[in-house]
Formats: sequence, C-alpha cells, structure tokens
Amino acid sequence: MAARDESLWIFAYGSLMWRPDFTFVERQRAELSGYHRALCIWSHHYRGTVAKPGLVFGLDRGGSCIGVAFQIAPEAAAETLDAVRRRELITGVYREFVAPVALADGRTVDAVAYAADETHEQYAGRLDPEAILWVVAQAEGVSGANLAYVQNTQSHLLDLGVEDVGLTRLCAALGPTRPPHDPAQ
Repeated sequence: MAARDESLWIFAYGSLMWRPDFTFVERQRAELSGYHRALCIWSHHYRGTVAKPGLVFGLDRGGSCIGVAFQIAPEAAAETLDAVRRRELITGVYREFVAPVALADGRTVDAVAYAADETHEQYAGRLDPEAILWVVAQAEGVSGANLAYVQNTQSHLLDLGVEDVGLTRLCAALGPTRPPHDPAQ
C-alpha cells in the first residue's frame, strides 16, 4: 500500500480545471469516487443571473468523477485555500469536503473538493436534457456565457482523455446549426 500524501491537494472537475487562478506545484488527472459531475447547480452569478440563471457543474452523489488534482506548495496552502473558498463558496450551494482521489501516477491523496448541497435553493437536481440545453444556450453571468463554460469543460476533459457522453451530446446539440428553444413552449 502506498503512503498517503499529506500535502494540500485540490480536486477540480469544472472551471477550476482550466482556470485555477492559483499557483500549483503539480497537476494530475485524478478520479474521485462516490460523486459524479453534473450540471446540477443554478448559477445566479458566474454563468447566469437571478432573472436568467445558468447551470454550472457540481459534484452530485453517486458514481465517480475524473478531473484534475492540484498540489499546492505548503507556504501557499492557506492563502490558496482561502481564495478557492471565496470563489466556490460564494452563495453556499457548495459544501467543502476532503476525500481520497486516485492520481494518474498511482498515488492516492486526500483532496479538498466541493459538492453540491442538495438542500440549497440553487441545487437544480436532475433536469431534463432539453431544459439543460435551453438554459445553457441562453444564460450569461459575470464570467461570461454559460455555453462557453460548458464547452471549455468538455474541451479540457477531452484533453485528459475523458469523454463524458452526456456532455458530448449537449455540446453537439448546442452547435451553431441548432437554435435554442424554451422547452416550456
């Protein structure tokens, strides 16, 4: 059995993968068990507004999730964790936890991760694919278009050698040849 790494590691599965906004010592593909990536959180800030919410990824219970683990230098650990908390815990829809993740090199490390709080008002749960399509196509927040967020996440997953079939279908449906429509109409 391999020894556990006692460093600060942060597990990323959405925009933190491609825009960490912090300095790191090491970056590796990683897998977290017990949770899966899902567009299950209403975004009222970064990728939508209160009037026109977007959808962002959260870790939802069940399955597993492949993402990226970042190792943070000990001298930067407290400052980095504070910055990530300011970014991820802006409305309380995410809950912070520490869990083992399997790194691509065979090590297992404990990493800080952020799961969806199923009791929070911004938790969207499992939505119909057509509803997700419509929301993602039209929403925009302070960090830009919801569509760009979804496409960037898919692109970075593909760079890791991960194809999320549902995400691939969504991105294909969001292509320029298909105009969005409101599933309620």
